[in-house]
Amino acid sequence: MSAVDAELTEQASLALAAARRGDEDGAMLHASTNLAEVVMLLFSQCSAMVAALGNGGATPVKVQVFDSDGAEVSIDQADPPVRTAVRTLLAEVHGNSDDAREQVQIALQQAAPEEVASLVLQALRWTIRLASECMERGLPLPTWVTDAMGS
Repeated sequence: MSAVDAELTEQASLALAAARRGDEDGAMLHASTNLAEVVMLLFSQCSAMVAALGNGGATPVKVQVFDSDGAEVSIDQADPPVRTAVRTLLAEVHGNSDDAREQVQIALQQAAPEEVASLVLQALRWTIRLASECMERGLPLPTWVTDAMGS
């Protein structure tokens, strides 16, 4: 692992651990140095966990989007940060990393700061939920994720 990769996974792990503790400000602080790369690493890991949970595609994993009242809505009806998060995850799951990166870049360049924070926190929350499910099922996870989940 290169020094850059090690630094990136350390930042993602610290952000994940902070989010897991409910420290959103700390999570954003740890993610902010290389924001686009940390977000892409989180979505890439989410994609890998979705594949593992879905037995490599044998068992579909459903992505659902809910409004503030808890009713399921289409992706197009979701708030912009959630819409971006879902589209980014779906692009990653389908092997379209360039499309995923484009979604993130557009959001980081055009979204308001609170929408960017919402996107980052969504990626962290999904990573936590998926990692918890993988751990319960005994599925392998990278060390940086298990370290964050144990903090």
